[in-house]
Amino acid sequence: MPLEILTVPCLSDNYAFIAHDKQSGETAVIDVPEAAPILSALQERGWRASHVLLTHHHADHVQGLEDLLADHPAKVVGARSDAHRLPPLDIEVAEGDTVRIGEEIGHVIAVPGHTLGHIAFHFPESDAAFTADSLMALGCGRVFEGTMPQMWDSLQKLAALPDDTIIYSGHEYTKANGAFALTIEPDNPDLISRVEDVAQARAQNQPTVPSPLKLERKTNPFLRAAEPSVRDALNMKDADAADVFAEIRTRKDRF
Repeated sequence: MPLEILTVPCLSDNYAFIAHDKQSGETAVIDVPEAAPILSALQERGWRASHVLLTHHHADHVQGLEDLLADHPAKVVGARSDAHRLPPLDIEVAEGDTVRIGEEIGHVIAVPGHTLGHIAFHFPESDAAFTADSLMALGCGRVFEGTMPQMWDSLQKLAALPDDTIIYSGHEYTKANGAFALTIEPDNPDLISRVEDVAQARAQNQPTVPSPLKLERKTNPFLRAAEPSVRDALNMKDADAADVFAEIRTRKDRF
């Protein structure tokens, strides 16, 4: 039975997620931007957090952890390579390791770029990938610590996940990301339609996260650096895809 997954808005534009295994009762919280809305969601459903999965060290993804653990003494899971700057970890993981929530196995994927120790968690039976600030809805995170080739390689790993994967990313940036994406592919019909859908959702204060990986492949410029239409738009027809990605990311930084 797949995990039941809740999207929990936090702070001004962050998301946390709660993944619950009905049979065992085990429940994972993925990132903790702030505790109060997560605690409220857990209490409303009568769930107890058994695990906390941390994707990276930035404060807006971990700063609510202490308050969450005060009520839910869960096992904290995070990247071994970033243990020195994450909150104290009970379980240190690296690419290729797994985490178990109830009967479901989650796979750890190293996705450096936004930070050097950023990881994602893929739960194939639930068609879920928790990607935080690596692959995002219509975007990707800024390359703060890694390199552009690192980030491109990380995105390629995520783009290669199964077609039915749903991407649970860390922020409500989709409307702004869509405005930028249209500067790269203004004639992309899938993108045009998605931007319209995003505008309607946000007008009703509805989240645009999570999003289907299939849709990201069709519309997210950061996954489309190898596409002829994108190369032509940037006058980079013969460039390496990683260089095209770097140009797109640099333009977004200035947008």
